[in-house]
Amino acid sequence: MWLVNSVIRLILFFIVKVDKSELKKVPDHGPLILAVNHVNFLEIPALIIHLLPRPITGFVKKETWDNPLMAFLFNLWGGIPIERDSADFKALHEAKNALGEGKIVAVAPEGTRTGDGHLVRGKPGIAIIASQCQVPILPIAYYGHEDYKLSYRKLKRPHMHIKVGTPFLVNFNGQHKDKQVLQAVSDAIMLEIAALMPEQYHGAYAQVSVDKDKYLRYLDQSTGEHIPEAFLKQFSQT
Repeated sequence: MWLVNSVIRLILFFIVKVDKSELKKVPDHGPLILAVNHVNFLEIPALIIHLLPRPITGFVKKETWDNPLMAFLFNLWGGIPIERDSADFKALHEAKNALGEGKIVAVAPEGTRTGDGHLVRGKPGIAIIASQCQVPILPIAYYGHEDYKLSYRKLKRPHMHIKVGTPFLVNFNGQHKDKQVLQAVSDAIMLEIAALMPEQYHGAYAQVSVDKDKYLRYLDQSTGEHIPEAFLKQFSQT
């Protein structure tokens, strides 16, 4: 595994310039959901490689395993295969187990690559995961590398910016978790991602408005409330 990751790191160095400075905000232990946008194939290896040695997994479309090379890599990285067009309870169970082991689980609420980097409407799946797992969520945004083909034609490396936001817990305030509420929570999470990006990338979230404070409780790191301790506090109250 060390050898494969070293090779991937070397390949990444030559094909993309990653601004990874803000990844130091990701805690070095404890269960955590990363809410990320998904532009193209570059983000997943960049995130995994630059967060090592933190154990990280995430949802990957099941069709990825049809490619032998991708199957090898995602088996190595412990990817969770998911059926995107149905409620995949097996994938949810695997994610809960991973969080129970103190791992990071990366989730892309958009459910697909956007290609151009403009945000599309998030799906309610991340809200379902948050309601069942009750662990902190940390928003991460990627942008700048969407025109990688143009960069390569100019013999330049695309520049991937990575921005890390403020961690929070999802609070349903006793509301029935119907489709409308789940979508509102997903939108609130996506707005956290949008806030980390230049306006030109906001896409669907230039028009969506949600009272984020109604659903999200931000963790106050300035008072020493770190993510793992906040998780334990929340767990003890349930």
